[in-house]
Amino acid sequence: MTSAPTNLAVAHRRIEPVESLDYFPTPPWAVRALFVHVLGRGGFQDLAAEEPACGEGHMAYPLTDFFGTVRASDIHPYGYGAVRDYLDPSAWSDIPAPDWTIMNPPFAEKSLAFMRRALGRSTRGVAAFVRTTQLDVLNRYRHIFRGRPPAIVAQFVERVPLHKSRWVPNGSTFTPYCWIVWRLDQPITRTDLVWIPPGCRERLLFQRDLDNLPWSSDDQGKLAVEDGAAS
Repeated sequence: MTSAPTNLAVAHRRIEPVESLDYFPTPPWAVRALFVHVLGRGGFQDLAAEEPACGEGHMAYPLTDFFGTVRASDIHPYGYGAVRDYLDPSAWSDIPAPDWTIMNPPFAEKSLAFMRRALGRSTRGVAAFVRTTQLDVLNRYRHIFRGRPPAIVAQFVERVPLHKSRWVPNGSTFTPYCWIVWRLDQPITRTDLVWIPPGCRERLLFQRDLDNLPWSSDDQGKLAVEDGAAS
């Protein structure tokens, strides 16, 4: 267990696609917080999880702490997982349905399609890491929340910094994020609100994350460009 780095002198090299693919890596500690504070740590080792927007593995890597099988993929060859279009059914005809889909769906217009696809493919549950403002969207209510209400909305009390095309362990943000969790293996009559307490970055960021995943340093102390402030 390690605290968020405060002076990262070396920025790990990464290759960004020529055209932006709405890539905002999820900090690994925010993935672990889903299990530590929302779903529980146990009961997943015999199950398979699917991560269909894996990028460079910042979400798929910590998922291996909990699931026996993690199938990671992305439409772009970032170098982690299979290259596969999640919204192309023919690309998944030979891939078995997962027990759980855990994902950070694209922030733009594909977000709704990713959620619907995950709900159709998964057998036990879906967890989507999203900006809290995505709860306040008419289309999602009409096409998902009204007919298939989530079991849990888990709101982060502390900010989870996301940055365009890179993971910045010591970054900052003004944007609030939450996990939306659907339980497909049990009847749902209401949506529960859960608070994810502060201190997760300090407790759930590990040295092995920095050793095994690409990261960059915001060592100038400035707020790096991220998704939420303008959208």
